[in-house]
Amino acid sequence: MTKEIICLMAFICLSGCGTDDSNRINANNPYLNTPLVNLSLNLNLPQYNLLKYPGNYLVLSNQGLKGVVVYNVNNSLYTAFDLADPNHTPSSCSMMTLQGVIAQCACNDNNSYDIVTGQHQNDPQTYPMLAYRITRSGDNLNITN
Repeated sequence: MTKEIICLMAFICLSGCGTDDSNRINANNPYLNTPLVNLSLNLNLPQYNLLKYPGNYLVLSNQGLKGVVVYNVNNSLYTAFDLADPNHTPSSCSMMTLQGVIAQCACNDNNSYDIVTGQHQNDPQTYPMLAYRITRSGDNLNITN
């Protein structure tokens, strides 16, 4: 009887687990398909060393849909977002460029997003940037979806 109760309690606890809110929001986005991303960045390597310092970001051009931007908020919090405008079907103009912490779309509507939060600068009703999970383990950043 005790084993059955423990199994039932474990099942109830584990059934509440799921993906984070940003992935649930983007799961309904008709414009973007979520690409497979599984990266490990060693911050001791010269090409990633910039990410050791808060306020710096790095663009990984050949990852995700249109590239992935990784931002160091405060050495314990990092963000990672796709540079494809989440409110356009991927095209030549939907790749966003960065100006400070703002990602700007080149399409006619001039969508812009904050790379710290992923939110649209002017219209909270639009889709946010496609977020990736990012964790730091020692001097390694792991970026996945």
